[in-house]
Amino acid sequence: MKVQVLLKGYNFLFFGLLALFIPFLPVYLEDKGLSASEIGLVIGTGGFVTLIAQPLWGFISDKTKTIRKVMLILVSLTTIFGYFLFNVDSFVLLVMFALLVYFALMPLDPLTESLNFTVSEMARVSYGSIRTYGALGYAILSLIVGFSMDYFGMNSASILFAILGLISFAIVWFMPDVQASTKPVTMEGLKQVLKNKEMLLFLVMVFISSIPARMNDTFLGLHLRELGGDTSLIGIAFFIAATSEIVIFALSFWWLRKGKELEIITMATFFYFLRFILAAFILSPLALTLLQVLQMFTFPIFYTAAIQYLYQIMPKEWRATGQTVLALLFFGLSSIIASYAGGYIYKEFGGHTFYFIISIMSFIGVLFGVLLTIRKHRN
Repeated sequence: MKVQVLLKGYNFLFFGLLALFIPFLPVYLEDKGLSASEIGLVIGTGGFVTLIAQPLWGFISDKTKTIRKVMLILVSLTTIFGYFLFNVDSFVLLVMFALLVYFALMPLDPLTESLNFTVSEMARVSYGSIRTYGALGYAILSLIVGFSMDYFGMNSASILFAILGLISFAIVWFMPDVQASTKPVTMEGLKQVLKNKEMLLFLVMVFISSIPARMNDTFLGLHLRELGGDTSLIGIAFFIAATSEIVIFALSFWWLRKGKELEIITMATFFYFLRFILAAFILSPLALTLLQVLQMFTFPIFYTAAIQYLYQIMPKEWRATGQTVLALLFFGLSSIIASYAGGYIYKEFGGHTFYFIISIMSFIGVLFGVLLTIRKHRN
């Protein structure tokens, strides 16, 4: 079986696991009695765990020249920890298993994206043709989990977690390993990477833009419930968001142009601003759910262009680590600030003010992107 076919199946299942964890963990914790600030504390601490785990496993992958074996370990741990997370009631156990899932699941994201990009280059197909299946998995599982939690209870997510994890493990087991590079990883090479001013400024832009995006991911479900929506509506909201990504990923070969990445990323950041400022004025849970269709102009465009730009300016032997740094900023470090600050803002000022504040933060990201684009053209 072709590696692309296996990888597409794995993407579907892995992003299905992310759909189980990222949007529904806050809802699950709220159901267990945690406040918005306590939920922010748990997810923010998960960001700290991610901050350690992602570079650790990314470096191990680069050093050992294997992505597959590292992924097998992480998928196994994710399956076990995720099953127990959605089966416990004790506050201490909830926090412990949530952090363990962060340790095992989140490092899989940059490794998966590195594998996606490497295989797409080798097979001479577009990255989006593979990543589309991840968006499809996220969409379908968001819908299934939302209705499952409504009809069978919150703990039903544990069964879904176990099933997805076991099938993912089987697919990775049969997947051939892929080496991103035969060049050795050296500390001197790392120093050269860190001296790359263009890359550092780009990563600052990613960091600025990702904080409001992560705030939305964490508190959208809580805001929908505050407006009167149920868990199934939360699932529909994330289904709409993920489904809208499919077209963008599938057509990435058409719209993603080399040399235009900064302009594309800046445009995506503007749509983040537009999406959040509209959310600040919406009073209907159904309207807020439908607004998630704007996801198609934000995350898939931003992240796909960011990966391509990073791979252009990063030495080949450091690609997995570079991908990890990108994911670390977009999902790790930004999540810490987003969760701690977001939990406080949401609790003290409410959902509408919360969205107004993160729209301002996104607009700052737009301005930074414009400045970087001007700088690029001048150079």
